[in-house]
Amino acid sequence: MQNTSTAKRISALRTSSRNTRSLVLFGRTVVTTLSIISGGLGFFAGARMQHGTYDPHAYAIGAGALFAAAMAVIAFLLMRRRVNKQKRRVLEARVEELSDRNWELREAEERARSLLEAQGDLIVRRDSERHITYANDAFCALAGKKRDALIGTLLDLPVLEHGKVSVHTDGTRLYDQKIAQGPASRWIAWREVAVRGENGNEVQGVGRDVTDRVEAEHALAAARDQSESANHAKSRFLAMVSHEIRTPLNGILGMAGLLLDTPLTPEQTTYAKAAKTSGETLLSLIEEVLDFSKIEAGKLDLEVKPFALSALIEETVELLAPRAQAKNIEIASFIDDRVPAFVMGDAARLRQVLLNLAGNAIKFTERGGVSVVVEHGERDGDIRFEVRDTGIGLAASDQQRVFLDFEQADGSATRRFGGTGLGLAISKRIVERMEGTIAVDSALGSGSTFSFVVPLLMSADTDATAFVAPDLKATAVMIAAPTNTEASLLARRLGCWNAKTYTVIDENTALVQAADRPWDVALIDFPLAQKMMASGHAVKLSGAKRIVLIRPSERHELPALMAAGFTGYLVKPVRTASLAAQLGGETRFEDPRVAPADETAEAAAAGSGLSILIAEDNEINALLARTLLTRLGHRPTVVGDGAAAIDSWTSARAAGAPYDLVMMDVQMPGMDGLTATRLLREAETDGTPTPIVALTANASPEDREACLAAGMDALLVKPLDRDKLREVLDDVIRRRRRAPLAA
Repeated sequence: MQNTSTAKRISALRTSSRNTRSLVLFGRTVVTTLSIISGGLGFFAGARMQHGTYDPHAYAIGAGALFAAAMAVIAFLLMRRRVNKQKRRVLEARVEELSDRNWELREAEERARSLLEAQGDLIVRRDSERHITYANDAFCALAGKKRDALIGTLLDLPVLEHGKVSVHTDGTRLYDQKIAQGPASRWIAWREVAVRGENGNEVQGVGRDVTDRVEAEHALAAARDQSESANHAKSRFLAMVSHEIRTPLNGILGMAGLLLDTPLTPEQTTYAKAAKTSGETLLSLIEEVLDFSKIEAGKLDLEVKPFALSALIEETVELLAPRAQAKNIEIASFIDDRVPAFVMGDAARLRQVLLNLAGNAIKFTERGGVSVVVEHGERDGDIRFEVRDTGIGLAASDQQRVFLDFEQADGSATRRFGGTGLGLAISKRIVERMEGTIAVDSALGSGSTFSFVVPLLMSADTDATAFVAPDLKATAVMIAAPTNTEASLLARRLGCWNAKTYTVIDENTALVQAADRPWDVALIDFPLAQKMMASGHAVKLSGAKRIVLIRPSERHELPALMAAGFTGYLVKPVRTASLAAQLGGETRFEDPRVAPADETAEAAAAGSGLSILIAEDNEINALLARTLLTRLGHRPTVVGDGAAAIDSWTSARAAGAPYDLVMMDVQMPGMDGLTATRLLREAETDGTPTPIVALTANASPEDREACLAAGMDALLVKPLDRDKLREVLDDVIRRRRRAPLAA
């Protein structure tokens, strides 16, 4: 409609302009014509005039000149008309173009205004004094006023809450506001920018209703808080259940151990061993479930410290050796010399992964053995760990599934091997937490190789007592062993030391090789050594270092081996330092019959056992601890809570017979062990502090730190391990012996 009216106005203007121009042209034509007629009439009139001075020729020339001038004027006017007509056409086109642009601008303005008014977002503009210069319908609706009433005012919406303001580099301000809207409220996300207005700089605010988003965020935060609260409750529940399960389990395992120390019939021994084995299996399952719950709760924290990698590997293998040797299979380790001796990492978590992988390898291997190999990774700083076995192997379809939670290769009701299926899942998550990767390569019936690679940077710490690898260049070594597991790793180790090695699998081949050529060193596994002794041929290996490889349970055979001509022995699994010591220097063959007993036994024999205070509320655990300590030659005193422990400690100190050691249960009724320890430390104003060892069923790092922070010196985890208890007692005895010397 508006376009049509504009066209009509333009057409009327054009018609009026043409009429005016036609009238002017007509006037000019009339004037020119009259001038020519007048000139002609004058010419003819002059020609007819009779005058003495009249010169017709001159008059004709003047008239012709006048006519030429008139014609020039007419030509000039025509040219000017043509130029003006061209300019007029250009101006008309320009006017038409400007008219179209004005129309387009008005249309765009109308569309923008309609768009702003139709927007669901709030739009408001304010000048430098915060007066409203524009507000769209949505803002007017939220404010509850018409636009005319808002323009020029300082109105602000009623704000209930104001969020944090953030400013971008371009000056844009972002913030959230909770706006009251009658009985309800709405959350508005504002975005304010500086714009150019008719009266100078203005601030335009665009607000979007984000009530649903904010409510969803609040609901999510509430759900997260509830989830965290549930996780905390679960952690507390697991800690409590762990303690409550470990406490009777401590009694079961401890009493089973004590029962096995008494004279029993073969049938009773079988039952007692079965009870102890079942208890140990239950304990390992509890450990796996607790570890998995910590990982699920995101509490898998790594404690990065320097540690000796070689020592960790060999200690782990030694820890698993009794289990492997009980199945009559081998277990051995090899650490590449190029691997750093000291690295930075979490030794406890790394040991846990190795124990899981190697423990599984032992469980699923019936013949052969298990090898733990440590080498450099492909990238700098990466260490590769491999656990190889000769067990039942895995099908290709099971190789990824075994790393899932609660999954096993054989999940049927007829499966031969027990377990929760958490060991590999926990190992995978620990390795990934260390920024490493884990994989398996296996085939049914051909064994498995579980490998993982983790970054372990070299530590600046060094160990002055670390062994020096011997140079065995031109040294000929024969290795005689019925299985290839440890023999192959020994050959690889000796090859790194430049020795020439030869491996045989039976005693007859060993004797033949000994007759064919001289050997500098002969490493002979005990089963073959037994056969040689039975045939009387062991001494035929004359001229060589004859070293026998034995298990710890075979130490009683050492006198017979020494008598048969062997010059030294190594305990399997063989430590690298022990091998270097035997081959790099003089071989030693200590007779176990004259070996010194441990210090605890010496103390018991000399009647100088420790006076030990035991604070334990559980009667069975108290009986177990008292029996163990009594059998080790010490004098235990048992009390039932922390307060009684303080009274007994104070009375003994006042009587001049202080306790040499306090074993304090952490969780006890009335006064717990941590509180009692703090009070004991506060009461120690003079003299040597009494060693205090925590007895706890909770073995988490937090519990350990809490015990040390309370003033305890060490921690023993239930169920009590006899060897670890003996280590603690030996340490206390050594301290007591050094004290008089220091004084």
